[in-house]
Amino acid sequence: MNINIKVYLHSKGTNFLQSGSFPVVNSEFKKDPNWTAAIAAYEWIQQIKINFAASEDFRIDLVVYNDDNDITELVRLIKPSS
Repeated sequence: MNINIKVYLHSKGTNFLQSGSFPVVNSEFKKDPNWTAAIAAYEWIQQIKINFAASEDFRIDLVVYNDDNDITELVRLIKPSS
């Protein structure tokens, strides 16, 4: 299944929005939709940081999926695996 994610970010003194549709495993989403969406959003944000050469002032302001599910704090809790 796919979910729609919007991320509101800040980098290089500018606020910007990115949005897109992302596949998630249906069974995982049914078990814990917020966490599953947060992982998808986190992975996408990492790609955005690489593609846009994010600056030191990079921050995540807001992350929502399917229009009104705020997962900002969950995304901020995810730490990269070593």
